[in-house]
Amino acid sequence: MAYAKAIEEIIQKLYVGEKGLTAKRMFGGVCYLVGGNMAFGIYKDNLIIRLGSPERAQQEIDSGRALPFDITGKAMKGWVMIPKVRLGADRDYKKWLDRGLAFAKTLPPK
Repeated sequence: MAYAKAIEEIIQKLYVGEKGLTAKRMFGGVCYLVGGNMAFGIYKDNLIIRLGSPERAQQEIDSGRALPFDITGKAMKGWVMIPKVRLGADRDYKKWLDRGLAFAKTLPPK
């Protein structure tokens, strides 16, 4: 299954000109990196966000706001997945995307 191009268009619109943000095909979708570190991406019809902290990710999962990012039977620690159907306006996307971007910017460049 291809990834949701509509999500990709929203990301491109929101982050046009964002310094150091690059896209790379991964997981059968696309991930966005800052300084070589993954920040967020798209998997099928889901937004995937790197929150960094496994505890923070678990809080979002436990609250029902996000799902585990699990595509192999083992969830990726510190990552969450938000189905497209749970996202409405661009501000909903931006709220999540900014969190992934903020975390990736704390990491040393690769």
